[in-house]
Amino acid sequence: MKLKTLLFLTTLIISSTSLFAKNRLTDSVGVENLDGKKVILHKLDPKDNYYSIGRRYNVKPGDIIKFNNNAPLKIGGIIKVPTDRSFLENTKPAPVQQSKPLPAPPTAVQQQQAAQQPSQAPANEGTAAQQYKVSAGETLYSIAKRFGSTVEELTKLNNLSSTTVTPGQILQVKPSTPETAAPVEAPHPVAKRDSTTYVSSQDSAERKLNANRYGLFEKTEKGVATWIDDTSLDPNKKLVLHRTAPIGTVIKITNPMTGRTTFAKVVGRLNDSESTKDVILVMTKNVAESIGALDKRIRVNISYGSPNE
Repeated sequence: MKLKTLLFLTTLIISSTSLFAKNRLTDSVGVENLDGKKVILHKLDPKDNYYSIGRRYNVKPGDIIKFNNNAPLKIGGIIKVPTDRSFLENTKPAPVQQSKPLPAPPTAVQQQQAAQQPSQAPANEGTAAQQYKVSAGETLYSIAKRFGSTVEELTKLNNLSSTTVTPGQILQVKPSTPETAAPVEAPHPVAKRDSTTYVSSQDSAERKLNANRYGLFEKTEKGVATWIDDTSLDPNKKLVLHRTAPIGTVIKITNPMTGRTTFAKVVGRLNDSESTKDVILVMTKNVAESIGALDKRIRVNISYGSPNE
């Protein structure tokens, strides 16, 4: 009887020990496969530490510390326990979280194709700059449009402080169209008479050839201009009086002190009087304000087209 009791107790102890060991080894939330070896995912309890976890899974604490980079243990956190057991060994089934695969680096063929793709560059990039001489009536906008450029590009290329240009001024341009810049003419001597500047006969002949297309000849003058309040002239409009320019002619007027330019229409003849003595132009107040005139009498540069020499 005692022998039977002893055998029963021995069997019960062995079964309990085996079951307890099995529960301890499989007490995890999941497993991972590392080169065919099982890595146990263990959820941390309040009393867990590296040494208790090592005893729990029969793994050296140092191996666990090294595998987890000695990370601090937090309650409820997951720690990985490396083992020498085969991953195919029956374990408690648990979902294994798989990290999203990183995008594969570009292959050598893809890199070569990307390198062979031509880079887009501005249309006039690398085009050699050319010199262009400004003609009467031209603006920086019309010149930019002619050569397929922009006002900003011309201003930057020529280091201009404003967008005002004057006849005879030399600009650097980068044409993006087959049209080429007009050749720069050599300067010619000018003949001065009183306060007005007139071009020489040689220059007039060249301008005549260039003007035949329109039947006009460009004339330029420099001198004193004044503005007056006249009931016959609307002060809110850009109107002027000139000695010889035909009525209806549009004159380009530039204030060399401010660099500002405007255009005004000739509506009558300029007659000599005390207020118009030695002046080449009489303007309305609107014209004077447009070119930044500070006094009644200022020096101006004018140019216009005329059917007569």
